[in-house]
Amino acid sequence: MSKKLAIAAATVVGLGIGGTIAMTQLGGGIEECGATAVAGGDIGGSFELLDKNGELVTDKDIITEPTLIYFGFTFCPDFCPVDMARNSQAVDLLAEQGIEATPVFISIDPERDTPEIVGDYAYNFHDKAIGLTGSAEQVDAASKAYRTFYQKDSSGDPDYYLMQHTTLTYLTLPEIGFVEFFRNTNTAEEVAETVSCFVNAT
Repeated sequence: MSKKLAIAAATVVGLGIGGTIAMTQLGGGIEECGATAVAGGDIGGSFELLDKNGELVTDKDIITEPTLIYFGFTFCPDFCPVDMARNSQAVDLLAEQGIEATPVFISIDPERDTPEIVGDYAYNFHDKAIGLTGSAEQVDAASKAYRTFYQKDSSGDPDYYLMQHTTLTYLTLPEIGFVEFFRNTNTAEEVAETVSCFVNAT
């Protein structure tokens, strides 16, 4: 766990570049949203992955409303299920405010996570949740777009290996792109409040 936290911390430092880009894109009024120094044009972008039916989808197909994107794997014993449950709860809190949002889970373990497995995994957290995977090349491209880190841990059982990975959730808005990230220490209430702020500011 400590290794994952270190990875997340390193990613946070990396995300600090180019914050003014995002603020320029969004215009005034977002400062009150508590925006981290985000990297605007440096984070996020196009991707092509497979949905639960094995059909090719792009970021334009998926990001049609405020979207909480998380990179993980279905065998994950700790952060992934907790973070996905938190993101799903935040989506429900937003729905109570009349704001529609989507939780997305992108697998960084295509060796084991088939489209059907990832789709079922995501759905178990929320009926709006979208699970995505793809070839190793497609997953790597999506990960690089969001500047996340992942690496297979081959030190244990080859059938039950773990994946070291970034443990951040990325808030992405249609037509705007990435605007904020959340750590695993942020509560569902904090996530919902921040998403709502960005939606109202844009």
